[in-house]
Amino acid sequence: MRGHKSAGSDYETAAHEEFRKIEKAAEEQGRTAEDELSALRHVSGWQRFIVPALAVGWCIFQLSIASWLIVNSSYIRSIHLGFAIAIAYLSYPAIKRPVKGLFSFLSERSHIPLIDLMLGITACGAALYYLVDYTGLAMRSGTPLLRDMIIGAALVLLLLEAARRVIGPALTVIATFFSSYVFFAEHMPGDFAFRSASLSKYIDKIALSTEGIYGIPLDVSATIVFLFVLFGAMLDRAGAGKFFIELSLSILGRFKGGPAKAAIVGSGLTGMVSGSSIANIVTTGTFTIPLMKKVGYKPTKAAAIEVAASTDGQLAPPIMGAAAFIIAEYLGVAYLDVVKAAVIPAFVSYATLFFIVHVEASKAGLRGLTRDEAPDFREVLKSGLHYLIPIGALVYELVVLRHSPEVSAFRAITLQALIMVIQEPVRCFRNKKPLGPAFRSGLTSLYEAAVSGGRNMVTVAIACAAAGIIVGVITMGIGSILTELVEFLAGGNIFALITITAIASLLLGMGLPTTATYIVMAVLIAPVIMEVGLANGFMVPLMAAHLFCFYFGILADDTPPVGLAAYAAAAIAKSPPIKTGIQGFIYDIRTAMIAFMFIFNHDLILHNINSWGLGFLIFTMACIGNFSFAAATQGWFVCKNRWYEIPFFLLVAFGMMQPSYVAEWFGVQNKYLIYAAGLLLAGLIYLNQLRRQRVPAVN
Repeated sequence: MRGHKSAGSDYETAAHEEFRKIEKAAEEQGRTAEDELSALRHVSGWQRFIVPALAVGWCIFQLSIASWLIVNSSYIRSIHLGFAIAIAYLSYPAIKRPVKGLFSFLSERSHIPLIDLMLGITACGAALYYLVDYTGLAMRSGTPLLRDMIIGAALVLLLLEAARRVIGPALTVIATFFSSYVFFAEHMPGDFAFRSASLSKYIDKIALSTEGIYGIPLDVSATIVFLFVLFGAMLDRAGAGKFFIELSLSILGRFKGGPAKAAIVGSGLTGMVSGSSIANIVTTGTFTIPLMKKVGYKPTKAAAIEVAASTDGQLAPPIMGAAAFIIAEYLGVAYLDVVKAAVIPAFVSYATLFFIVHVEASKAGLRGLTRDEAPDFREVLKSGLHYLIPIGALVYELVVLRHSPEVSAFRAITLQALIMVIQEPVRCFRNKKPLGPAFRSGLTSLYEAAVSGGRNMVTVAIACAAAGIIVGVITMGIGSILTELVEFLAGGNIFALITITAIASLLLGMGLPTTATYIVMAVLIAPVIMEVGLANGFMVPLMAAHLFCFYFGILADDTPPVGLAAYAAAAIAKSPPIKTGIQGFIYDIRTAMIAFMFIFNHDLILHNINSWGLGFLIFTMACIGNFSFAAATQGWFVCKNRWYEIPFFLLVAFGMMQPSYVAEWFGVQNKYLIYAAGLLLAGLIYLNQLRRQRVPAVN
């Protein structure tokens, strides 16, 4: 037991005291990183109750519609947006940097200025107008009244300003550009021209129907995503993030480069429920980055490893962030179909990152944690086993019982709430301490989780609503022009098209949240990928095209010079942000390669494959292929690569990821022979490098 009193008690050994000091310092660094990236107000006095009250009210409403309250879907979207836009104006100042003088109120963070209170109320009222006059708006669809026009225009403008405050200027600029285009379309040159839209048509479509702001993205945000964000906030507030990291460290910490490997596992577990790269970094990176530095990783590489691990958290089933639910809605498939398609690419990506950090540790000759430095597995597991119960229940509901995401998430939230209320009293009962303060502590944690969940959801809701403006405009005519333009630039070549899509997704994703990037690219490009693929003689499933856009939208989180995930990790590691982003992107090349591969090899997304055995074979071969690709790009396998080994690594990588194409090139009828040949070639390289590693260098 190594000096532990009971499950949940403080560690008593000197090593564990040191570990706790690292945790405490990491928490401070995490708060600093979060404050540097966030422009949230920290108000005092009576105003400090406004946003928490709204956030808790929002949670109650969302939990009600998921359980007992039956409300029209359009009403739900309207109320959902009303909460989000009100909290946005009350929580975020107009300008992040301090402004002095007459306009200092624009950057005020210590209290909510009167103008923001008024804007918040007005914006909330404009969002709720769709609910208040729903019947009237439906009856006069296409012929809005002057009142409708004024309120609709106010909603568009206030939503764009809210998006600028919460997300940054990029989404607002893009939505404004698209909106302006439809008003001046007739004056555009040549093929870029089409019939301009009137103001009434624009307002009616964008702000007074379900084809714009109140479209599918906002519906998914309101009915599904909120519940998962709240569930993630509850787990984080209860301490599950720390538990995942300590559990990972107890298992992997003593291996070579152990803290980095623990960071990957911990970030994967946390990312499955958080759905946010930055939230993942601030939760797990605050513990893993200092420990990685402690065993010898350079600050830049420690931060980059955490960035790569946390970014891929959005790829990991069963949650996968908000975009995964939108994929299911757009494609009209069950959410489990999206999970099935994403499972092999996600786990191959994580396994390869595991291999990369081992390579980095081997290069630098790093150690793992000592026996005394690593947490004890049994004690960690006993102290946090209850955190696995709601997650297990969620997966069981989704995968085994096949309940809807809403029902599954609601039941997991209910279970987690019960655990949060009783976990402290149980610990106090075991340690013979008073139960009253423990119950109050549990209720306080539940309240804080609700406030945190509401605050965290603002970004997703605003992004979905603002992206709805772009989607609505695209359907008014500009979409076909942009689609034709992309197809023209690609020259009808599928390779050029997916390269353009990848670059465009990365560029868009530098300024947009993952969800908004996916929505824009999926609406514009995903159907074109399928069409151009057919023109080139092969079919690209829409699922593959949508996942491709999704993957590159996620990779933009650490794409320099803007990647916010890299900035968050760099703030914790005290490393250069741009250098951290570049290193993180180098690690993430493996994920980009997988995305390109599943466009051409649909086995990787288990398209029309329902055999567990075949799925496991595909996963294993894909891992070996991606390991080989990583070895080629990292310059190291068992030892440093020789130049002539790199082409063989790339051949193994391509053969394992695209066996059918390689079989066709070599005139082989059975693609499984390519698997066997790839295994043989990889084995020969391994044995050769192992022999070379054992031969002492000759001076």
